Amino acid sequence: MAGYRVVVGIKWVPNTQAVRFDPKTGTLIRQGVPAIINPQDLHAIEMALRLRDAYGGEVIVITMAPPPAVQGLEHAIGMGADRAILVTDRSFAGADTLATSYVLARAINKVEREIGRVDLAVFGQETIDSSTAHIGAQVASWLGWPYIYYVKQASLSNGSLRVVRQLEDVIEEYEAKLPAVISVLAKALRPRHVSLLNKLRARTERPIITWTNKDLGLDTRCVGLKGSPTIVAKVTYLPEVPRLKKVHKAENPREAARWLLKNLLSDEKTRDLIARALWGEGSA
Repeated sequence: MAGYRVVVGIKWVPNTQAVRFDPKTGTLIRQGVPAIINPQDLHAIEMALRLRDAYGGEVIVITMAPPPAVQGLEHAIGMGADRAILVTDRSFAGADTLATSYVLARAINKVEREIGRVDLAVFGQETIDSSTAHIGAQVASWLGWPYIYYVKQASLSNGSLRVVRQLEDVIEEYEAKLPAVISVLAKALRPRHVSLLNKLRARTERPIITWTNKDLGLDTRCVGLKGSPTIVAKVTYLPEVPRLKKVHKAENPREAARWLLKNLLSDEKTRDLIARALWGEGSA
């Protein structure tokens, strides 16, 4: 294969805007909640596609998820990915980031054995359902590859990776030998639209590959809930706060501001918060 082989790890997550809590148990109500590709992973896919378009090669998208995640992989192929792999098994259920990254790293090893050398693994900055930002670093650790985070630009040349990463108040440039792992800065790139023609390829030219633990052969003590040193012990339920909606049609901005201030100051708690914000903690 001419060019570079890039693997992108994505996560199939519940749409957090539609998630609700059970007030009695404090747990998430997942039933009826639609799932989507983790939005930040779309930027990782776009980064990989741009590298392939510039230097040649192929993009393989991979996810560890239940079977319905095939929809997310079809979306990735619709964006232009060349292949997609669903890693799914009951023994993988309940995995924390350590167990998940272990499975993904071993899946990348299998890609190398059966498809060919992987030059770069790309992940999103973090996921909207947990926001740990662990997976990229942990996969790199399992593989023994260098890892760079917050990447906004990347280029490949002569077996090396060059990146620009953005921190809060500084821009940094790094160079690393391939193979390597990167996590793409959220909103660094604008993901391309899905092409229906590309999406149809997932069902005709290159159907999505499915691997179970029979294919990976991993020790079940190292995956899923058994292989997870961390657990979610409790989810705190945040009750909805009823709000009294008021509408005021002001004659001019000055009158509108006066009305708003009067209403804010009429509530004792709000008045106290404003005072503390303006004059400090000891204010009344």
